[in-house]
Amino acid sequence: MSHGSREDLRQAFTLVELLVVVAVIGILAGLLLPTLGSTRQAADGSRCTSNLRQLALATQIYWDEHGGRAFPERGVRTNGGWNYWFGWLADGSEGHREFDPTRGALWPHLRQQSIGVCPALDRSSAQFKSKASGAAYGYGYNLLVGTRSESGIRIPGIRSPSDLAVFADCAQVNDFQPPASPSNPMLEEFYYFDLITPSVHFRHRKRSLATFADGHVAPQRPQEGSADTRLPGQLVGRLPEDHVRP
Repeated sequence: MSHGSREDLRQAFTLVELLVVVAVIGILAGLLLPTLGSTRQAADGSRCTSNLRQLALATQIYWDEHGGRAFPERGVRTNGGWNYWFGWLADGSEGHREFDPTRGALWPHLRQQSIGVCPALDRSSAQFKSKASGAAYGYGYNLLVGTRSESGIRIPGIRSPSDLAVFADCAQVNDFQPPASPSNPMLEEFYYFDLITPSVHFRHRKRSLATFADGHVAPQRPQEGSADTRLPGQLVGRLPEDHVRP
């Protein structure tokens, strides 16, 4: 066999080796990707749980300081906007509204805007529409606990604090405010949940994390038949009634 032929064989064998290595790497990547995705989901859930626990602690302090009375979901209108439980949100076009978290009822006990940002809420998605110029809040407050424009309920009167959800992962399907439209429904932050509105976002493996009146955080399934079907890729619905009604 000539020297040239042996050289050709060595080059061909090296190419086969390369193809084998590429194939093995592809197989390993395929095996690892689900694990990496699962790890990321677990990390997002842990951070969200931490956020909700801090909200629970701040809320307990507020209740103690206000004679057991819950704060309203939305208070007074001022400076061209509304004071919500999580801060002041100005009027204006979607995605450009001013937001001031320091006006929220819990700010004196939190002082961290990052608490309101759930990492499992994909703000980079083409289906997501911001309310403010940046992230406002990814959690909602039980409207039956903190009634709008009025004093909230008295917490000591709750029959079963361990069953009453106070906060939960929330979002809403919007098809009426540009850039959203009936033909282009989009997901946006939403700030309360109740017995009627599909506004709880089950974004943690089809579960929503919720904070209860006794301070514990637990994953919840949606109320059967409550899913908003306008965005099939997003599971937005309601919590079961027995976790919403005081």
